[in-house]
Amino acid sequence: MQHRSPYRYFLLTLLVILIDQGVKMLVHFNMDEGFAGQIRVLGDWFKIHYVTNPGMAFGMQLGSEYGKLLLTGFRLVAMVGIGYYLVRLARRGAHPGLLWCIAAILGGAIGNVIDSIFYGKLFGLTTENAPTPWFHGKVIDMFFFDFWEGIIPEWVPVWGGSYYSTPIFNVADASIFLGVCVILMFQSRFFHEKQEEQAAEAEANEEARESLAASGEFSENSFSEPETTLEEPEPAAPEKSSDENRSEPV
Repeated sequence: MQHRSPYRYFLLTLLVILIDQGVKMLVHFNMDEGFAGQIRVLGDWFKIHYVTNPGMAFGMQLGSEYGKLLLTGFRLVAMVGIGYYLVRLARRGAHPGLLWCIAAILGGAIGNVIDSIFYGKLFGLTTENAPTPWFHGKVIDMFFFDFWEGIIPEWVPVWGGSYYSTPIFNVADASIFLGVCVILMFQSRFFHEKQEEQAAEAEANEEARESLAASGEFSENSFSEPETTLEEPEPAAPEKSSDENRSEPV
């Protein structure tokens, strides 16, 4: 089994975090929030649109008062779990492509966790009625592909009757989304190759055991000393007594 060092994959995680936070700082300090400050990049199709997101990726959120705290706690647990999983897979020799994807997902998760924990305190970007600015920060989003917007039909569960537009996301969201998509697209390569390697390794070990067993049988049959049986000596004929040796008188 080929062991891989997890540290080079953590470099990608760090790179995603730096880019994500850098873009968010540029947007926060140089743009006005909302439509007034948006920048058209490709006409009406792609825009840089500064918006704060109180919930999950792509604008989804939990509705309760403690929903943001639960979400931040979940992100922390997920972040630790993904990091542990990455180290474990690297040490077990997983496919490099799978490790790069998990590293990208981890970077995105950490990027959004930083927003949730610190942005409420540092920039005053807290959710509504937050009991404390810590762990209640909003996430900064900016990438807006404006493909469709309008009122969702009433018959749609949960979101029916509400206004909807194409989700606005950030670098962290994109990193998570792309990492998951690549894993789904190439899962046969990422996982089946590992299974084939394990099967080949098991077959090689089995052949080695058979070879050792055959060589051991050969040496026992070829070099073992032949068994010898000790024959009991025949009993000696009894000697005739002196009386018997005397000849009888004629």
